[in-house]
Amino acid sequence: MKKALITGISGQDGSYLSELLLEKGYDVWGLIRRNSSSSNQTSRINHIFDKINLRYGDLTDPLSLINIIKEIQPDEIYNLAAQSHVRVSFDNPHYTACTTGLGTLNLLEAVRQINPNIKIYQASSSEMFGNNIDSDGYQRESTPMSPVSPYGCAKVFSYNICNNYKNSYNMFISNGILFNHESPRRGITFVTNKVVKCAVEIYKGTRANLPLGNLNATRDWGHAKDYVKAMWMMLQQDNPGNFVCSTGISHSVEDLVRYVFGKLDLDYKKYIIQDKRFLRPEELRDLKGDCSKLKSATSWEPTYSFETMLDEMISFWLQKTV
Repeated sequence: MKKALITGISGQDGSYLSELLLEKGYDVWGLIRRNSSSSNQTSRINHIFDKINLRYGDLTDPLSLINIIKEIQPDEIYNLAAQSHVRVSFDNPHYTACTTGLGTLNLLEAVRQINPNIKIYQASSSEMFGNNIDSDGYQRESTPMSPVSPYGCAKVFSYNICNNYKNSYNMFISNGILFNHESPRRGITFVTNKVVKCAVEIYKGTRANLPLGNLNATRDWGHAKDYVKAMWMMLQQDNPGNFVCSTGISHSVEDLVRYVFGKLDLDYKKYIIQDKRFLRPEELRDLKGDCSKLKSATSWEPTYSFETMLDEMISFWLQKTV
């Protein structure tokens, strides 16, 4: 039985990845930080709590990583933990750099010292590209990286240090350059779930409006359940690599709002308030990924469309919101 260690197991991606690995017969271990509200911290994984093993630790604490990896001796590590909110990274750049950037280095060094044969998946991000776009309108593995946020900068460091350790120490480390991926389990401060949740509350009569930032930004949105399968497939290859994972279709924030409110028979223009608090100091305008390399190597294909993903999220909040 293969053993997998997931950092960030209590997040959206970690919960879906845990389910996938359990289905495939893995012994699943997770790294979580100590939190005084433990029930809320594990809300996404409570339904599989008795099937997984959790250990307290932190990417910023190298000793905790060394002790946990020595104990577990995993075959695969999926590094999903990070301060992952782009707008928040402008308010907390140092913390973001320590967790999202240096935390990856701490993990790599622990693996190098204990067992460099452990396969590692690193959660990289489309935010690394910044506003660089190839002439055909897509971003791909060869697109130059020029991040426009502290989060993106930290992810570029992680991406490069992974490549450095892979080449220097012959380690199996694959970077998954994932574009935006959502689900009902997405944090409610992220724009997709924020829009859906608030739209349902407006529909139910418990909210008056929805404050948002830049409605013109476009993103390539997929479903987290599809993307965690891609993570796993990357580590099943004979050789490590860097892979873009995306749908290849982009929509604006306004497209997102229009679709969600339309499904609820609401005129979004009556409820949207543009709020400067949600604007970034430097905006990332457009993201659209070309995942031809991933599809060629693994035969991965997304199963959700933009619309079916949002339909699932709307249904979730209709059932949940009072």
